[in-house]
Amino acid sequence: MDFLELVRQARSCRRFVESSPLGSADIRWLLECARLAPSARNAQQLRFISISHGPICDKLFPLTRWAGALKDWNGPKPGERPTAFIAVLMPEKGGDLLCYDVGIACQTIQLAATSRGWGACMIQSFERQGATELLNVPAGLKIALLLGLGVALETRVIDDVPANASTAYWRDAQQIHHVPKLDLQELLVAEF
Repeated sequence: MDFLELVRQARSCRRFVESSPLGSADIRWLLECARLAPSARNAQQLRFISISHGPICDKLFPLTRWAGALKDWNGPKPGERPTAFIAVLMPEKGGDLLCYDVGIACQTIQLAATSRGWGACMIQSFERQGATELLNVPAGLKIALLLGLGVALETRVIDDVPANASTAYWRDAQQIHHVPKLDLQELLVAEF
């Protein structure tokens, strides 16, 4: 697949085929992709917790919040929930560059998941204390992001930004998830 098409398809996925769970080998493959991603100064300070389908996954799900822009949607219903999570950990007293490492690792995981027909959603809105306790996060580390993962159930498409200039994502009557993106000409400040 062309890389631009892979990026186009790698939208946040919020509904999954719960009856087809990802296994621990699938999650380890995603983590291998993240392990090889660039890291500031090659310090490799991120750590990960893999949560495959099962009781911990089921307990973690209610601690997460999904799709803040969809005010009338409370998140994936039973049968559509993620079948795995990855907790991306960073040192509590890490430097500014760690945020870049988190973004690079998470984007790598999302692109890798998309390349296999899986979906990924980066989750920054979750009950931190509850998740930290549930996952027994080691002292000195904190959860930077959670990634909800599974076989993608929903269709996600990119649209042009509408006349009202709203970049808010939305769902149509067929539950297709629309993500408006600005035109490159609006983003390009200069060309030399």
